[in-house]
Amino acid sequence: MKPLIVLLLPITLHFQLYAQSETDSVKLQKNILDSVYIAEVESPKQKAKVLHAEPLFIDLIRDLGARKGEKEWNLGLGITDNNKYDSYSALVEYEFAPVDRLGFEVELPFSFYYPAGGNDRNAIPQSRLNSLKLAGQYTFLVSDPANTSLALGYIHEFELPSFNLYGKGNLFQGHVFNPFFVTAKRWGSNFHTLLYTGPVIHKPQYKPTQTHWQLNSNFHYMISGTRNFIGVEFNKTFRQNDFDMTIRPQMRVGIADNFMVGIVTGIPIRRENERFSSFLRLIYEPGHKALRGHHHPIP
Repeated sequence: MKPLIVLLLPITLHFQLYAQSETDSVKLQKNILDSVYIAEVESPKQKAKVLHAEPLFIDLIRDLGARKGEKEWNLGLGITDNNKYDSYSALVEYEFAPVDRLGFEVELPFSFYYPAGGNDRNAIPQSRLNSLKLAGQYTFLVSDPANTSLALGYIHEFELPSFNLYGKGNLFQGHVFNPFFVTAKRWGSNFHTLLYTGPVIHKPQYKPTQTHWQLNSNFHYMISGTRNFIGVEFNKTFRQNDFDMTIRPQMRVGIADNFMVGIVTGIPIRRENERFSSFLRLIYEPGHKALRGHHHPIP
């Protein structure tokens, strides 16, 4: 028995050392990939920029610390289950940065409504191009040592009538004014937090002004060496004597150097009117290329 133990002991030690070596090698590879990818975004040869994970449902106007020439096209598709009807949403959005740290956005958001459970179509909202949405965002602080960025922005929406009212009145039905503040921090190489907040002031054409506050907190984990992430948005709305929150688990996957797909699920904490929802965002970045030899879209 003892000779057998003596024979097997070196073999066992060999496999243990090999397994440990493989584990250490994988960890080292992940650390190298993280360092290379972060260095790609935060290149010292360009204007300072910190890599942050951007939420998928209520997204930013442009990357925090955007650099001149960056641009992005987004196509969004969503469905929401309401008590009396189903709503389908679609958006087309273009983002660009004319100068360092300043981003602009033009968006066309659409909504289509269909009655559920035998409800009358006239008793539900009417399908429409919701608004012409224009926005700007300026990153006024980029801190490399703290991996932190701060930004201010403003969104203005020119509200449009439903399709069946075109040509029967004024083109613009009201305005939405939305100044906002963003703060984001990366913790180490993989963990990201972001806070987005500000008032939303709605001025319909013939009705009193209404104001509510939004507070969106975001947590994401970015997978080593990629732009892929998993995370969650907490979209909170505060009105007088009312509070609503929707939890939105999400993931983003890179398909190519310049093309990503984001998938979002919406879970309201109270189902007063809205129930579960889902949202898909297609993201195309013309001109974006990964560092040579470093592209891992899907882990």
